Amino acid sequence: MSDREVDQQLVERVQRGEKHAYDLLVMKYQRKLGRLISRFVRDPGDAQDVTQDAFIKAYRALPGFRGESAFYTWLYRIGINTAKNHLLSNKRRPPTSTYFDAEESESFEEASLLQEVSTPENELMSKQVVDVVQASLLQLPEDLRSALTLREIEGLSYEEIASVMNCPVGTVRSRIFRAREAVAANLRPLLETSKDKRW
Repeated sequence: MSDREVDQQLVERVQRGEKHAYDLLVMKYQRKLGRLISRFVRDPGDAQDVTQDAFIKAYRALPGFRGESAFYTWLYRIGINTAKNHLLSNKRRPPTSTYFDAEESESFEEASLLQEVSTPENELMSKQVVDVVQASLLQLPEDLRSALTLREIEGLSYEEIASVMNCPVGTVRSRIFRAREAVAANLRPLLETSKDKRW
């Protein structure tokens, strides 16, 4: 049985009044949703509160969930919207930075260059690449940054990202392409690659 089928069964149990089934969904997705929300809400305490709010909103909206998308795709959309609403209610702009640590940078394609023997030079190069990726993400518009984060960090498919971002798959592909190109342009001088080669 696939994850999606398991989630759908749990959702149906919640819809029939079994509150414990929702606890299982919360336990399954709390860490992933919290990590996603922390990309928008920088304060750890606020991020926890927003994550809890998102789960509460999802619980209240669950009677209307029809299973047209995967549960976690639906939940991620609620989480992103809750984070944006939190930022707006606090009169803050959505984040201009997304933190990537060295471990997360390995999901980008240049990771193979960072996985060589651990030498001071390689460690410096690794830190520089992470710094350049962070700076590049600072410069991206929110829609590009969100699409790239959902794809590279959260591992969502293009179809799932389209559902989360409420836009066509072609738009998601375009946003991810443009975001990767922007990051690549900033990495080229550091990695000494030519324009015809992304990494």
